[in-house]
Amino acid sequence: MITNVSVTPANTADRDVIEDLLDEPAGEREAGDIDQPGTDEPGREGLGLDEPDGPGLASGQSESGFEVYGDSAYADAQTLREQAAGGHDLRAKVPPVRNSRGYSKDQFRIDPEAGTVGCPAGHTVPIRPQRRGGQARFGDLCRDCPLRTACTTARRGRVISIHPDEATLQQAKARQRDPDWQLAYRTHRPIVERKISHFTRRPWGGRKARCRGQARILTDVLIRAGAINLARLATLGLRHGPGGWAIA
Repeated sequence: MITNVSVTPANTADRDVIEDLLDEPAGEREAGDIDQPGTDEPGREGLGLDEPDGPGLASGQSESGFEVYGDSAYADAQTLREQAAGGHDLRAKVPPVRNSRGYSKDQFRIDPEAGTVGCPAGHTVPIRPQRRGGQARFGDLCRDCPLRTACTTARRGRVISIHPDEATLQQAKARQRDPDWQLAYRTHRPIVERKISHFTRRPWGGRKARCRGQARILTDVLIRAGAINLARLATLGLRHGPGGWAIA
């Protein structure tokens, strides 16, 4: 079930509306997003999703906060740190670091607490603080390294840049390698994508706003979200009886 929507300009980062999406009464939530370009004024909406108990359960609420699933747009260090501080369990994949060639940063052993970085060849160097974050320079260690050609072509050796919130990112990457984490992610994330597909597949404007202005666009998407929820409830067997509305 869609429990919350938010409309913003299209150039607004998904993570900037996560607080709006989670600003709901007790229940179960899931954060997702779809593009919502307007006629002359583009927008983007985020969806808070809820599924009834059972195989379709999207996410749950613990005593301390929500268990939230989202894509990599929500997996920056600041958002991860802020949601953890707010008591929420944000489960979003930190994207891997990809190189055009050579070993990627993820193949190095980064220990922010010890202030060291180890390379695939077994060399370890200290992290040198920089204005923002730090750097680990392997320098002369690369000169006679047997893995040099598979690692770097830089004359001065390999350099690893350290993010200011590297500890948060490394902790998140370690956690997402856990089999239980991966199972929960594969179980619940597809629910969001499927619901977004339900929202956008309709011929009456799932991906395009039919009016101008964020207030009018929001009214429009709220009506569409309500219609999708009613269709979902009908599929679940919602009926009105002597005792009121109930799912048969």
